[in-house]
Amino acid sequence: MATSLKGRRVAILAADGVEQVELVEPRKAVTDAGATAEVVSLESGEIQAMNGDIDKADKFTVDRVVKDVTVDDFDALVLPGGTMNPDNLRADENAVRFVRDFVNSGKPVGVICHGPWTLVEADVVRGRTLTSYPSVRTDIRNAGGTVVDQEVVNDNGLISSRNPDDLPAFCAAIVTEFAR
Repeated sequence: MATSLKGRRVAILAADGVEQVELVEPRKAVTDAGATAEVVSLESGEIQAMNGDIDKADKFTVDRVVKDVTVDDFDALVLPGGTMNPDNLRADENAVRFVRDFVNSGKPVGVICHGPWTLVEADVVRGRTLTSYPSVRTDIRNAGGTVVDQEVVNDNGLISSRNPDDLPAFCAAIVTEFAR
């Protein structure tokens, strides 16, 4: 890959219920480009990933606990989806604070599928344009965001995609944006 993320640190904020492919593919894209990616979660140990929100998939080791990190520890943030994952994250004040601080810092954030639920809870979609899984779109609009139905949207460093089918475009877009 021509774009280099050498020396960049990427947080992947995820909890139990994360859609496996939405964690694995972006992590592979950023690490293949030279970044260090760390799974940040609500508690230490492991998180349970899912396939299609129904079937248990692999477990992933948590590298850092969200209450122990700040936006200064990372250069970029990825928020994967899965319905249970962002629902767990948005109920945790430390995860919401981390996301709010990250967006407010101006550092790039990639979010896919149901991931924008955490952005809505952090009150950072007002005035922003993004896309998401269809069932999340009303929540984005109610929080003051504009929703478009596109494969990938980049609104000043907030990169969003709709679902796992968009992963190739999403991964390319986050690598490009994270390299800026």
